[in-house]
Amino acid sequence: MTEAVGGPVALLSVLVVVVPILAAVLPLAFGRLSDSVSVGVALVASAVNAVVASVLAWVTLSGGERIVTEIGGFPASQGGIELAVDGMSAVVVALIAVVGFAVAVASLDDRRQNTFYSLYLLLVAGLSGVCVTGDVFNMYVFLEISGLTAYALIASDGTGRSALAALKYLIVGTVGASLYLIGIGYAYVSTGVLNMYDLSELLADVGYADPLVLSAFAFMATGFAIKIALFPLHTWQPDAYTEAPDRVTALIAALVSTTAAYALARIVFTVFTVEFFATNPIVQQALLAIAATSVVAGSVLAVLQTRVKRMLAYSSVAQFGLVVLGIGLLEEFALVGAIIHLVGHAIIKGGLFLGVAVFAGALGATTVDDYDGLGERAPYTSAAFAVLAISLVGVPPTVGFVGKLYIAIGAVNEGAWPLVAVIVVSTVLTLGYVLRLIERMYFTSPASLEGTTPAAADGGEPPSSSASTSGSDAGSDSASGATPDLAASRHPGPAIVAVVIVAAVASLVLGFAGAGIESILEPTVNTLFD
Repeated sequence: MTEAVGGPVALLSVLVVVVPILAAVLPLAFGRLSDSVSVGVALVASAVNAVVASVLAWVTLSGGERIVTEIGGFPASQGGIELAVDGMSAVVVALIAVVGFAVAVASLDDRRQNTFYSLYLLLVAGLSGVCVTGDVFNMYVFLEISGLTAYALIASDGTGRSALAALKYLIVGTVGASLYLIGIGYAYVSTGVLNMYDLSELLADVGYADPLVLSAFAFMATGFAIKIALFPLHTWQPDAYTEAPDRVTALIAALVSTTAAYALARIVFTVFTVEFFATNPIVQQALLAIAATSVVAGSVLAVLQTRVKRMLAYSSVAQFGLVVLGIGLLEEFALVGAIIHLVGHAIIKGGLFLGVAVFAGALGATTVDDYDGLGERAPYTSAAFAVLAISLVGVPPTVGFVGKLYIAIGAVNEGAWPLVAVIVVSTVLTLGYVLRLIERMYFTSPASLEGTTPAAADGGEPPSSSASTSGSDAGSDSASGATPDLAASRHPGPAIVAVVIVAAVASLVLGFAGAGIESILEPTVNTLFD
């Protein structure tokens, strides 16, 4: 892969961070002028960021270049900070921007305080920064920005449960970030540099079997395992996903662990490289063992849940275990599968959680039993939700199938048949809890949830009865003594239903385009193995 330093294109990697950061100031500065200012700023900034990130991805993937931006004109060799974007990071940056915009559109009916929109934009900026930085310490800085904003967003409903979930996430997330920072310290002590590409060369000179190098990787990987929510370090995730406002859950579930998984891949392939694992095969075996355990344990725990949000939260533990399997196999097809699965999971899980928000806001449906007859009461949302759920299983021709297929091919190429068995078992377990939901939605007559018309459930006019406010976001309103008008304002509108439908369509389109995606990613992936 060639390297382009500076130039007009390099400005794009700066803008994907600067645009949301600058926009985050505006809701606080001008939000009091009108209730629509904050919403408008979030939408416009998200749209601009999505365009910039998409152009960056197109330029990077089509040109096969790694774009390097020297902040202030100082190269890393003189202590400067670099932003470095290749095909893998550009894909994730574009994913963050597009999903962030989609969630902003889906939140049009869920007006909140000005600080909420500032935090939302800062989260997008922090996650984008993790992907574009070429410096391990600045990756830590951006991880902390995204972490702190995620904690605040989870607690933004103001209920005791959401505050407790945010506090738990804060404590566990801080431990994860601290472990990563300790790993940076070991790497710096052994090499004297923080730039990722300089580290990759100097760590090899120090020796991959050196205790400092091994300790650096161990601390970094453990920190990311917490951020990704791999079993048994996942304990923060179910509460955070369940107790956060529904649209916040969609944003965090789609992007936060996704970005942490990208960061792990970047550290594995760019900083330590494949040669590190060839020298220390037990490290690779340990990484694969943890990932496989997470796949199975997350799937089993998801099957046991009765609350849908909690079921999907444990599903994420399994799905990210599968992504780490793709990373840990150190094989080209497996890494392509991991990247595709990252993208697919973000779209699928974001759409599923937004679908959950529709069902909870319109019908008060929060448990598996509550999903009886939803296919009739919310036909459009239910159809999109079913497509996304099937994609989560990995049924062809969805994007979930493509990601799993490439990871399985990588496992076969490496002769890792036990991991192939893990993928199959996980798929069967996922099919189990997905079929429970679909059976309830389409083949079980509703025993409750009276008084809501199909039009209202699918984003039409909200019912006049305050009963529609039960469950999830609306339940938080009633628990905190919100007025009926405020509760009605959180009734799902047509925008969120449209986003769920678009997510379902995207999961199918990306599934059909699987071979094309592989060919686009191939040059970047090959470079990581050179």
